[in-house]
Amino acid sequence: MKAPAVPLYDYQRRWFRDRSRFKLGKFARQTGKTFTTTLEIVDDCFEAAVLEKRRRWVILSRGERQAAEAMNEGIKRHAAAYKLGFEAQEFDWRGDLGSYRALEVTLPHGSKITALPANPDTARGFSANVFLDEFAFHRDSIAIWKALFPVISAGLDLRATSTTNGKAGKFYELDTASDHIWSRHVVDIYQAVADGLPRNIAELRAGIADEDAWAQEYELKYLDEASAWLSYDLISSCEDEHAGHPDGYQGGVCYLGVDIGRRNDLFVIQVLEEIGDVLWDRERIELKRATFASQDMALDEVVRRYRVGRICMDQTGMGEKPVEDAQRRYGASRVEGVLFSGSTKLVMATAGKQRFEDRTVRIREGDVPLRSDLHKLRKVSGPTGTPRFVAERDEDHADRTWAMFLAINAAGDAVEPAGATVAPSPIIRPSQAFGYGPLIAHRRLNLFRGR
Repeated sequence: MKAPAVPLYDYQRRWFRDRSRFKLGKFARQTGKTFTTTLEIVDDCFEAAVLEKRRRWVILSRGERQAAEAMNEGIKRHAAAYKLGFEAQEFDWRGDLGSYRALEVTLPHGSKITALPANPDTARGFSANVFLDEFAFHRDSIAIWKALFPVISAGLDLRATSTTNGKAGKFYELDTASDHIWSRHVVDIYQAVADGLPRNIAELRAGIADEDAWAQEYELKYLDEASAWLSYDLISSCEDEHAGHPDGYQGGVCYLGVDIGRRNDLFVIQVLEEIGDVLWDRERIELKRATFASQDMALDEVVRRYRVGRICMDQTGMGEKPVEDAQRRYGASRVEGVLFSGSTKLVMATAGKQRFEDRTVRIREGDVPLRSDLHKLRKVSGPTGTPRFVAERDEDHADRTWAMFLAINAAGDAVEPAGATVAPSPIIRPSQAFGYGPLIAHRRLNLFRGR
């Protein structure tokens, strides 16, 4: 076996040199799991070329963007480092259930590597060695596994890597199973740094500012899903690479959820655009310790840039005045004040969960703060047996979650919450569309992403 053509950290070398047939890697974010596995794939094809043989590999990623990254940032870079000439192409791969964008390189002596989104259709579509990239985040991972395993059963190799994603899905089952079939590698952030990865652990932990997210994304702990209102698997199923970007706005009617906070909690504006029967996350604005004037300016700017049909605002406590001011500026028929109570939270949380279960909401892919916020919400029984919602081990009380649920409530399909004034959504006509302008007084999110 030829030595790697690029420098590797010790944990990457261990993974690269392990050529077990079934290999599973549990890696922390930003530790280069895809980079290293695509290097192994290119090295395997290089060996085949030396022996004048052919190898066939398929990379199944969670989406088209990730498949493109694996191909462009991994396979092609490594092939160039090995000085392997290759031909690259993109095409629409057609399966039994649909058409999927595929990227493919052909290497010397006919070896091929194809990358495309993972689903049961693509999983059964190739007789090849397989790399399941970020497998814990694949939608329908169990169905993908059932379709895939018979394909690779005739002596082909299988690689599965991921960060943890809750106690659900096939990756969790494989990682926690008691067997000697799989060669399992575990690289948390502490191991990666000990092996040479240049990362400031204290800075990363302070930056992510969420203990649950830190435990899952960097310490590789499987968090308990039993009491979570929204499981990580359910949250991941609604993530989309096209959501969460203001430039993706298509001019449709938008609904806003505004969770009021100032000193200890966040002030959050969540924008959802309605396209067909799906609510698309377009933007989230967060402010902390901002004056009410700054909060008003941020909301005014959002209303100017989107066609807003309805706004649901947290009217509890300090929210009374912001709601009154917003009703005066935008009209009482467009602004709904919601008094948070056990019953109103139950209604909104139920409607929100229904949207996730029906897959009629799309949220930004890889948005760690939102994902963690949605997952931290727990439903517990009070002393009288009445259910209530809590968010443990946090400083912002799931403010992003409640802003999301308020926006979903603004879009309708929710029972009128007790104690809240619900106005019907006005009809927005093209002539009523608002203009565009620069967004002020907001903070962008810093997301920690793997290579």
